[in-house]
Amino acid sequence: MDTKYIFVTGGVVSSLGKGIISASIGKLLQARGYKITIQKFDPYINIDPGTLNPYEHGECYVTEDGFETDLDLGHYERFTGIRTTRDNSITTGRIYKTVIDRERHGDYLGKTIQVVPHITDEIKQRMLRKGDYDFVITEVGGTIGDIESAPFMEAIRQLRWELGRDAVCVHLTYVPYLKAADELKTKPTQHSVKELQSMGIQPDILVLRTERHLDNALRMKVASFCNVDLECVVQSEDMPSIYEVPVNMQRQGLDAAILRKIGIPVGETPAMKPWRDFLEKQRNATQEVHVALVGKYDLQDAYKSIRESLNLAGIYNDVKAKIHFVNSEGITGENIGERLQGMAGIIVCPGFGQRGIEGKIIAAEYGRTHDVPTFGICLGMQMMVIEFARNVLGYQDANSAEMDDQTPHNVIDIMEEQKNITEMGGTMRLGAYECVLTEGSRAWEAYGNHHGDKILERHRHRYEFNNAYKEEYEAAGMKCVGINPASNLVEIVEIPEKKWYIGTQFHPEYSSTVLHPHPLFMSFIKACINGTAKA
Repeated sequence: MDTKYIFVTGGVVSSLGKGIISASIGKLLQARGYKITIQKFDPYINIDPGTLNPYEHGECYVTEDGFETDLDLGHYERFTGIRTTRDNSITTGRIYKTVIDRERHGDYLGKTIQVVPHITDEIKQRMLRKGDYDFVITEVGGTIGDIESAPFMEAIRQLRWELGRDAVCVHLTYVPYLKAADELKTKPTQHSVKELQSMGIQPDILVLRTERHLDNALRMKVASFCNVDLECVVQSEDMPSIYEVPVNMQRQGLDAAILRKIGIPVGETPAMKPWRDFLEKQRNATQEVHVALVGKYDLQDAYKSIRESLNLAGIYNDVKAKIHFVNSEGITGENIGERLQGMAGIIVCPGFGQRGIEGKIIAAEYGRTHDVPTFGICLGMQMMVIEFARNVLGYQDANSAEMDDQTPHNVIDIMEEQKNITEMGGTMRLGAYECVLTEGSRAWEAYGNHHGDKILERHRHRYEFNNAYKEEYEAAGMKCVGINPASNLVEIVEIPEKKWYIGTQFHPEYSSTVLHPHPLFMSFIKACINGTAKA
């Protein structure tokens, strides 16, 4: 069959969960046997979110092919298991840069370059995504009515006209509850749809975000005011977990409505057994395991993939991972015991720059000396290495060249190929690289035999373990058990004598999915539960 296109837009307010709805649609269509991909178009002018502060935009997610993207791509991968690439994340900045570069190159033969048709044509071309897909789901960031998203809306309008029944528009809006009036209000949704219609787009399906259950009378009201079939007005109530959303959408026939609109026979409703089994496990996991997240960004979305990876690993170990954020800026040698009291495990978070690193080093020391399962990721692993140099190897002034380029003991140093780079964006060591595991190590055991001794994990860093110190570390008990075969870079360190003390230069959280939780997080949570080495 020809590729079909689903456009997901949002109205009324941002942060309604378009990414979760897009991922859920993808999951439901996959369950019916269709091959899907999901892409995100972001209206901001940054080329990618790589240079954005996490407070601005949450975490930066990295694809296997080394592109820094929006955190929604993490949801797409976790829900569907697909592997996204740089083609799944497009910003206004990238669109304009492509067109401007072409203009400078003389490709337009002296024509005046305009938003319509040149920018919109470039958007359309990327929305149409070449590839062997039955469905391409395109989520557009921002809210209807934003100046920034206007060219994307115009591109969707044109594509809907050109593609006819092969395209469907799903519009997500908000139905607020007014406490004073004790009423749910549909007016914001009506306005949002009018705004969309004024751009020449009639939504086929409305997904209503709500904190309260909507009755049929209210859905009928929305359907009649917005020219949408009643069966195409679906409600997305707050769920105990985002992973309940696909099943809730299936229950209301969202995937069936999409297929009917496109003219594909609906067929049987898929059982989605593995997914439902996972939800059952989630509901039954009541015992709590407390994990400290030691970082500097006090924001849910800043460490989104780490939180979800812990969450998923907890569920598969039949426990609920209770995550406690501990701001590393406030940690001192005196208060660390109090800050980490009652914690079964410690995650030393990734990040960049000087702020909060001494607190991470103190947390790493606490985990090592008190034998609390400790997992250092990227910068977190580097802090473990610095802590070990200072307190075990006796190099009091050991540091990373990132924090102190004059340090006499640069146990973490800038990578050779990074030395002459001056640009900030997209220039780090990014994407998936091979790593060879030392047989018999804790990390090797965690990955299990089905991986052999070679794994592939994603990176985002400029600095690395300084191999000049490798022998000293190994002799003193910190083993380098994961090495990149091409560059000899140290990717994993561990202290085998401890219950669980592992640092990874890569980001395992990027490849943890609902149906395949990451083996390192699984092993870490097991250690937190049991507090025993080989459990």
